[in-house]
Amino acid sequence: MNTVTVPAAINLPIPLLTLDYLGVGLFALTGALAAARRRHDIVAFIAFAILTGLGGGTLRDLLIGVPVFWMHASGYMFACVGAAVLVWIVGERPWRSIALDWFDAVGLAAYAVLGAAKALNAGVAPPVAVVMGVLTATFGGILRDLFAGQPSVLLRREIYISAAVLAALIFVTATTLGFGALGAAVVAFIMGLGLRGGAIAFHWTLPGFETGVKIDREDA
Repeated sequence: MNTVTVPAAINLPIPLLTLDYLGVGLFALTGALAAARRRHDIVAFIAFAILTGLGGGTLRDLLIGVPVFWMHASGYMFACVGAAVLVWIVGERPWRSIALDWFDAVGLAAYAVLGAAKALNAGVAPPVAVVMGVLTATFGGILRDLFAGQPSVLLRREIYISAAVLAALIFVTATTLGFGALGAAVVAFIMGLGLRGGAIAFHWTLPGFETGVKIDREDA
């Protein structure tokens, strides 16, 4: 009789586990803030928080073939519900939109590093670990924007995914070269957050595609 072996759950050092909860909590906050922008009820706040906080990590774990991280650790779900309730209690504030961007930036950098770390621990190849870090950091935001009915992060010229790529790439490269995971995580997090923060503060964008064909206004 054939048996199927299920990979064991990934154990993380305390600092990286803290980073994991930080990423979940901050992304959950952005989900609840998006629900607040649309003036939804408390149930929708919680749903948005869960989708945004857990979406990226769920996709990563399914792809790399390990147990989904929140299925056996209820703290992640409590973190999402707590974030939703917190936003509901705080209510309308003039800084809400700014908070959404910056919470998302911190969560993006944290989750890019954490997603890459979990993928490496699961034994995937370094290039694939970078991709897993990027998916972990961005998929929750894509779900949030989809359900909130606003333009997806994939359609924005503002630097977003590139920041996740940078953070994941630095972490994977550093650890592959033999540097300590904690030090690599700190540097990668700072660099990813710095790039995304610069995009928020200074509206940095990547160059758009140029066709090289100029259309004369009189012929258009």
